[in-house]
Amino acid sequence: MHPPTIVILGTGGTIAGQAESASDNIGYIAAQVGVDQLVAAIPSLAGFGSLITEQVAQVDSKDMGFEVWMRLAARVNHFLAQPAVRGIVITHGTDTLEETAYFLHAVCRPAKPVVLTCAMRPATALVPDGPQNMLDAMAVASHAGARGVVAVCAGTIHSALDVQKVHTYKLDAFSSGDAGPIGYIEEGSLKLMRNWPEAQDERAQAAIKFIANGATLADWPRVEVVMNHVGAGGSVVDALHAHGVQGLVVAATGNGTLHHELEAALLRVQAAGVKVVRATRCLNGRVLPTPGDVLPDSKGLSPVKARIEMMLELMATS
Repeated sequence: MHPPTIVILGTGGTIAGQAESASDNIGYIAAQVGVDQLVAAIPSLAGFGSLITEQVAQVDSKDMGFEVWMRLAARVNHFLAQPAVRGIVITHGTDTLEETAYFLHAVCRPAKPVVLTCAMRPATALVPDGPQNMLDAMAVASHAGARGVVAVCAGTIHSALDVQKVHTYKLDAFSSGDAGPIGYIEEGSLKLMRNWPEAQDERAQAAIKFIANGATLADWPRVEVVMNHVGAGGSVVDALHAHGVQGLVVAATGNGTLHHELEAALLRVQAAGVKVVRATRCLNGRVLPTPGDVLPDSKGLSPVKARIEMMLELMATS
């Protein structure tokens, strides 16, 4: 009987970055080292048995786009359908990892583990964090009973639903907020604190059909994020409406509060057919709805994840 296979998909990021000096942890160029080189540099990965590696993209994740997302979702679904594949590891940049994780969670609905991992230091660093993160991600992908899309960084397992990047420089740059992490990896063994993330609903099928039917970048629904702040007005909302935006997520203050001028503009465009949702710019907590709310809340999603959710909803109804 053949051992189960782990698939490693590379997309670039700091984990694949290079700097001119080993002492330089920030002046690097991301997405320079191929996934095969990353794997070859970690001999311990051979202990996980059969591996398949594939370079899906090679980008700095600040430049992540819908074209890469479509390609990545297609490859994830392809490998999830292979009976011999136990799990998938994806190397990714930290900047937009939480968005890619939520997108894959929503459209792939994996019953197997799909583990995004990353690094805060480039591969050329004197003490890079990428190799340990890779080993930890492999431990999760190999774990019996693991399922769903998760992120692994600095020995912590985060659900795609909750993960957020919360620090610009620390190696432990991610948090799951109020929900807390799924668990931890301790010397290759998992210590679980709560359940694995559950698959999303039937909207995933509509999104996959949209992507599989040859959707182009121009076909993706246009949804933007605006922010409430001191003196926030409605001119940005009106300008976006004039340029054909289909949805708006507002990163509101506190419990979904909005400057009266911004709120008036959002109500105008909502009445004109633009989908509007309120999230909060606060790191923790969620917008708690109150009776009579005219602008709906994001049901606990952060502004960037609420944007993805809105795009998927627009895909499903288009």
